[in-house]
Amino acid sequence: MKRLIKPALFIFSCLVYTACSNTKYLKPGQTLYAGAEVKINPDSATKIANEKNIKSDLESKTRPAPNKKIIGLRPKLYIYNLAGQPKKSKGIRHWLKTKVGEPPVLLSDVKLKYNNAVLTSYLISQGYLQSVVVGDTVVKNRVGKAIYTARTGSRYKINNITFPKDSGNLTHVINLNKEKSLLKKGNFYNLEVFKNERVRIDNDLKENGYFYFSPDYLILQVDSTIGKNLVNITVKVKDIAPDAGLKPYTIKNINIYPNYSLRRDSVLRKLTPIEYSDFNIYDDKKTFKPRLFDRLVFFKKGETYNRKDHNQSLNRMVNINAFQAVKAEFLPIDSFKNNELNLNIYLTPLKKNSLSFSVTGTSKSNNFVGSEVKITQTTRNLFRGAEQLDVSLSGGFESQVSGQSQGLNSYSFTAQGKLTFPRFIVPFIKPQSTNAFIPKTIASLSYELISRGSYYDLSSFKAEYGYQWKENQYKEHTFNPISVTYVRPKITGDSTTLFATTPGLRNILEKQFIIGSSYNFTYTNQMEEARRNNIYFNGNLQTGGNVWGLFVPKDSHGDKSILNVPLTQFVRVETDLRDFYKIGKNLIWANRLDLGYGYAYGNSTSMPYVKQFFAGGTNDIRGFAARSLGPGSYKVPDSVQFADQSGDIKAMINTELRFKIVSVLYGAVFADAGNIWLRKEDTTRVGSGFKLKNALSQIAISTGAGLRVDAKIFVIRLDVAFPIRKPYLPEGQRWVIDKIAFGDKTWRNNNLVYNIGIGYPF
Repeated sequence: MKRLIKPALFIFSCLVYTACSNTKYLKPGQTLYAGAEVKINPDSATKIANEKNIKSDLESKTRPAPNKKIIGLRPKLYIYNLAGQPKKSKGIRHWLKTKVGEPPVLLSDVKLKYNNAVLTSYLISQGYLQSVVVGDTVVKNRVGKAIYTARTGSRYKINNITFPKDSGNLTHVINLNKEKSLLKKGNFYNLEVFKNERVRIDNDLKENGYFYFSPDYLILQVDSTIGKNLVNITVKVKDIAPDAGLKPYTIKNINIYPNYSLRRDSVLRKLTPIEYSDFNIYDDKKTFKPRLFDRLVFFKKGETYNRKDHNQSLNRMVNINAFQAVKAEFLPIDSFKNNELNLNIYLTPLKKNSLSFSVTGTSKSNNFVGSEVKITQTTRNLFRGAEQLDVSLSGGFESQVSGQSQGLNSYSFTAQGKLTFPRFIVPFIKPQSTNAFIPKTIASLSYELISRGSYYDLSSFKAEYGYQWKENQYKEHTFNPISVTYVRPKITGDSTTLFATTPGLRNILEKQFIIGSSYNFTYTNQMEEARRNNIYFNGNLQTGGNVWGLFVPKDSHGDKSILNVPLTQFVRVETDLRDFYKIGKNLIWANRLDLGYGYAYGNSTSMPYVKQFFAGGTNDIRGFAARSLGPGSYKVPDSVQFADQSGDIKAMINTELRFKIVSVLYGAVFADAGNIWLRKEDTTRVGSGFKLKNALSQIAISTGAGLRVDAKIFVIRLDVAFPIRKPYLPEGQRWVIDKIAFGDKTWRNNNLVYNIGIGYPF
């Protein structure tokens, strides 16, 4: 115990010295500012609702902010002082002082009158109409604080809301949706709600043609003289509102300039337009087919202006990825004398052809890490309907950094062609999409060659035709009615020796012909960064040999086959649910639940290897080597070089606490649990079959910690994990927490798993 006391006292003394030493660098008469404290009704028994949050809000609004503190200390200020006065504008001392350090915030920088006014204004905006805030300072040992005393009085509530009398078209629109008003009788007075109510009314008017109306033309008069801490609110249109804002407008002409540039502006305006539908198209080069604009522009001649059509038109023209500049201009006719607008749409196309080159880092679930070089040729507007053709070639090199196959090198070559149509192309019918997002029809063809050193080569051909569309900003669908995959292996060494030493390869090195369909649904609200809790959900359904199997003939053995390869028949379902909860500004609790089930039928006795599930690895259960876990309680022998264990069923849950350390460096602590199983027991792998009563006892669990460099445009991750529950051990011995020994080299070699990744694990 005595051995611990001395180091603890030394550390404590250092912390105290660091805290105190900052003031010795101050000039005579200077006082270090330590922050603000707000006291609410200190001399009164009156307690206001939600006092803790209001106190926190008030303190956050005071200026300036004090020097940043960590566990009660000001390390950035200490570094600033320690750097002294650098003689040069470069070097380590200059970098420490200007980039890492932080200059002292002084008590003299505090403007009490200004802060008094800010805090009083905030309290009034929250309904404390009689509030008064008075600030003062307290100094001790050259460290000062600002103390603000707030006397709030009672909070006012809304007694009655009066809207304008229905005396014309504008007031009629205002009254039409007054039941949707944000102002409710009995609610507290709140200035932010008042502002939002003006915006709500403005939106209603914009939807009914009032193009030039503005929320500033509305006034909400508040009468607080009725007593009992109540207010009456009267909604009025200002008398000074201009005439242009008080009348609805209709669309007269719709002029489209599809190949616009400032250089050709005068020439384009003199052209004789192509009249198509309700559009006048000024394009002497016939850059786009006129019917394209039926799907991009939602306005029609003679209709009343509305904001919904305005926004959807702009969103579609931007999201179609055919234009580098989009501008919609609404011009009044005869200087506002008529209630009509001309709509001019100026579109500047992207270059027809472009070539891109990229070098990327790759990190896969099977612990292969490497890089890839890719070149892509893009041809836009291929058939004058904003179509896009992408042809790419890529080559890569990978090496397995951990697991039984550590050190195995892999080479790959990929060629792909993808043609995207910005519309639905469905035989015999013409589906319409009227939201802001462009639906896509995608046809693709690809070839991939993977060479695993001197062991084998794997060639795969894939053709796919399908649709991708967004229901709204949260929901996205991908449906591929037909997907054809042909896998052809080639063993470059002795197959007998290879399969004897690595039996897991037998499943990989089989010819496979898969023809089927797939559907994928994604929901996410992660783009709403202001939300405290964000979720992500992905559901995927894949089938092989279903409807398309009806068109495949049977071979001499009675099996359906193509090119002498049996047709694979299966159904595969997988769901991935993620939750991200913001505990604090730089502290996030992330969780994931991943469930999968595959079922082979008809022509097939097992799921194709490329469609099966795996466990272990950098994005999975990180305390186990990639694809080495399971199925069930089975353990692959240590002598097997390829540990690719796969299953028909998967269940996995991950939890991770992510926190910021400094700048772009983040940390995490995590735990992963789960396993894979075969739907039916494999007699050569005892314990591999799924049985509900045994499933929980066969769950593997690992835990660990990691560092992440998150520069927004890329994330590099290093995780260190180790197992705390091993499902392949005898029952009663599977928990191995008591065997953890970080100081034991043998334990570290057998249990610590290092995972290098690009991007977050989920």
